[in-house]
Amino acid sequence: YYDKPREGWEWNGSTVVMDSLPLPPQRYLQQYLSEAAVSGQHDAGAGIGHVHLQVGDVPTAHDFYVDTLGFEQTAGWHGQALFVSAGGYHHHMAMNVWNSRGAGPRKDTLGLGEVVIEVPSGDDVGALADRLKVAGIASHHTGQELRFEDPWRNRLRVAVR
Repeated sequence: YYDKPREGWEWNGSTVVMDSLPLPPQRYLQQYLSEAAVSGQHDAGAGIGHVHLQVGDVPTAHDFYVDTLGFEQTAGWHGQALFVSAGGYHHHMAMNVWNSRGAGPRKDTLGLGEVVIEVPSGDDVGALADRLKVAGIASHHTGQELRFEDPWRNRLRVAVR
């Protein structure tokens, strides 16, 4: 999948309409993989538009990412996934149980290092530090950035853009 331009998004009230369609990888590569496309990605400094995290259960993910961190829920997926964003984006992050239903904290193994969330100002970082403190979530606050973990030990860093 890819991020479509904002004018191409469909909404049903406050829920973004998403599909889960098969993507035949060989056909995709044949259509879109070219020398120009690859060199253009390197020149443009391609980045990741959103991230999906494996979590143990969706209600706890909702409590943490929506109720505590302050993201807006933009979609759900049959109790198996939660999609969240800020500022009306379709989703910046998603949390799912597709490979991790019932999982506890992650072990220290090879995998995701951390997720960096950029915010406009130090006041946003400070407000989040206060919300984490009220929720009893340990964090390290430097004034310009905040480091903490979600209930599954996914490492998060919130920093001023």
